[in-house]
Amino acid sequence: MISYNKLSDEELLQLLVEQDTLAFSEIYNRYWSKLIAMAYSHTKEKFAAEEIVQDIFLSVWTRRDIIRIDSLKAYLATAVKFSVFKHQYNKNRQTKVLGELPHQAAPLTDEIVHAKFLEEYINGIVEELPEKCRLIYKHSRHKGMSAKDIAQEMSIAEKTVEAHLTKALKTLRLNLKGFLFLLTILLKLL
Repeated sequence: MISYNKLSDEELLQLLVEQDTLAFSEIYNRYWSKLIAMAYSHTKEKFAAEEIVQDIFLSVWTRRDIIRIDSLKAYLATAVKFSVFKHQYNKNRQTKVLGELPHQAAPLTDEIVHAKFLEEYINGIVEELPEKCRLIYKHSRHKGMSAKDIAQEMSIAEKTVEAHLTKALKTLRLNLKGFLFLLTILLKLL
């Protein structure tokens, strides 16, 4: 019978790769409270800190066979730092989006907030497209130009315009697939 609490981090990691759930439980128990404290010291939100740490452990378990960790303690600490940064970035972005909404006498509905957040999310995806693809997408969707008009303006073939639009829409679909699923779940919980 293995006494997991006496094993080193390296030994636990080796067992984790072999899908040993008890090794994972030991890692979880060994680092949970330390990581919560670290995350809480930055977020000052208990729920956010717990969610961050839970996501990190979920990632460790689901990626156990592909991640290579030299130092478990350093890996988890770095993961908390990056996750806190991501949390703060998303929180600031959401605050910014809410601040940009027109002030109305009536309270904002959840639908408006979600629509504005979705619009910002889509804009972020579009901005990461390759330059020509991004320009063609903006001409098509923001300016309402036809593929033929875009082709003439940019001096390229109409088929090239269509290919770039297809690529842009495919990228949006792939990125929104998970987001819309998550948004649907969140809306049901609210």
